[in-house]
Amino acid sequence: MKTLSRCEYTPCKLALLLFAYFTILSAFGQSSTRIVLDADTGNEVDDLYAIARALIEPSWNTVALNATHWQTSQWAEPNTMENSHRLNQLLLGELGLSVPTRRGGVARMYDWGDQAQHSAAAYEIIKQVKATPSGEKLTVVALGALTNVASAIYIDPSIESRIKLYWLGSSYDFEQNILKRVDFNAIMDAQALEILLISEVEMNVIPVNVASAMTFTFAEVEEKLANAHPLGNFLVDRWYQHLDGSRKKRTIWDLALIEAIIHPEWAETVEVTTSRDSGNRKINYYRSIDSERMKEDFYEKLLEYFKE
Repeated sequence: MKTLSRCEYTPCKLALLLFAYFTILSAFGQSSTRIVLDADTGNEVDDLYAIARALIEPSWNTVALNATHWQTSQWAEPNTMENSHRLNQLLLGELGLSVPTRRGGVARMYDWGDQAQHSAAAYEIIKQVKATPSGEKLTVVALGALTNVASAIYIDPSIESRIKLYWLGSSYDFEQNILKRVDFNAIMDAQALEILLISEVEMNVIPVNVASAMTFTFAEVEEKLANAHPLGNFLVDRWYQHLDGSRKKRTIWDLALIEAIIHPEWAETVEVTTSRDSGNRKINYYRSIDSERMKEDFYEKLLEYFKE
């Protein structure tokens, strides 16, 4: 019987090892959740904290970072979408990451004619949906007004059933089964919310009365993040450079949604059926969150990133 010599055995073994290695890499790449982040980053402090956590999550493949407006806010500055777009790019620079950034609609949707805000962000959502493998849905995480998402499905209704949307907005009384739509993100574009409510988009919503459990103090933020990394300083600076920078405590709303998606075991969800004037459809609502564990995870993951 012929036995393999060392020179005959090694190339074969090496080839098998390389095949296994690239197969594993491919599997990991396919298992990563494809994410489009859509945020009114310039509006508050919490957006940057949430986006930073999302961008360093290894199980996520963030394919685009969109900017949305907060134009109808009473304290809005000129060109709110551009302000958000600029901050998105600055944050990516602090992280040392390269993610496509797209400008969204400059204001809410139109209430006549072609109602869509035709923007790079809306068309990016359409593009990424169509690039999503058959049988899968594109995950869109919206942290502000729903203008870009609603515009995308208005432009191309065929993508509705292929989007899994996570949104921070509205409030929900779980005891009385009452949905209210007068919170900040909802009223920034009430028409966009209406379009989403009557669409086929899968909606997963954390209401503001649940996200409000996520609170940070400036003292702890400064202690943990200041001078630890340029990104840490950037996040600390954002706190006191905001127009109400004297606050000692803040609700970090958007981070609650990011953590709930990454760690579903730290959140309770219920399926609700909305009333006829709110779409008469099923929506997954976050009913409660473990905000302390989420906060610990945020600091832990950022500090690990700082050491890399």
